[in-house]
Amino acid sequence: MKTKFKIFVGLDEPHLEAYETCKYSILENNNRYDISVHPINYNTIKQYNRIKDKFESTQFAFARFFVPHECRYKGQSVFVDGDFLFLESIDSLLDLYDSQYPVMCCKHNYTPNSSLKMDGKLQSIYPRKNWSSLMIFNNSHPDVAKLTPERVNQESGKYLHRFKWANKIGSIPVDWNWLVGYYKETFNFKPKALHYTDGGPWLSGFANCEYHEEWIRQLKEPHE
Repeated sequence: MKTKFKIFVGLDEPHLEAYETCKYSILENNNRYDISVHPINYNTIKQYNRIKDKFESTQFAFARFFVPHECRYKGQSVFVDGDFLFLESIDSLLDLYDSQYPVMCCKHNYTPNSSLKMDGKLQSIYPRKNWSSLMIFNNSHPDVAKLTPERVNQESGKYLHRFKWANKIGSIPVDWNWLVGYYKETFNFKPKALHYTDGGPWLSGFANCEYHEEWIRQLKEPHE
């Protein structure tokens, strides 16, 4: 029997193309795990009543932390920002899952190039920036149980995005969360999943961004 994983992809409703392209890049090369892909944002969560603040750049900025609740704190799941494109099978990412950790992520160490990000929204700069853009959850871990709807609705971004709720954090190689414009390919270092964190080809002004051809190619792929 295949291991089940629920994959939650952040949906920014004005940018549905980004979500759909990410979704299909996940589904097209999967065969070793039983996966299902679900959109997530503040409109998909019935219990979401968090007061919006000026630092929220997407509709899923905080909805991502409802993933374990949406899975009833059972099994394992993945959250990924909607501006990702998987170049390799997500099976190889799921192979990295280690149940000893409440959460696993790519531990970036970088500073954004600009004070603004996609759609001209304010770029927040803080420790552990972009760590929460790709997370593998052990939904039944005691630390993850802290992510109740009440707490996610009320806690600070600092507490949530900097993983103050987790006593330990597992590491995923950063080639699974390749920050476009920040990492450079070498012979032994190449992206497995692209993250258009500053803006992707679906946005005005980013049509010719780095790795735009890969995204356009996926967009034009026929899908069932």
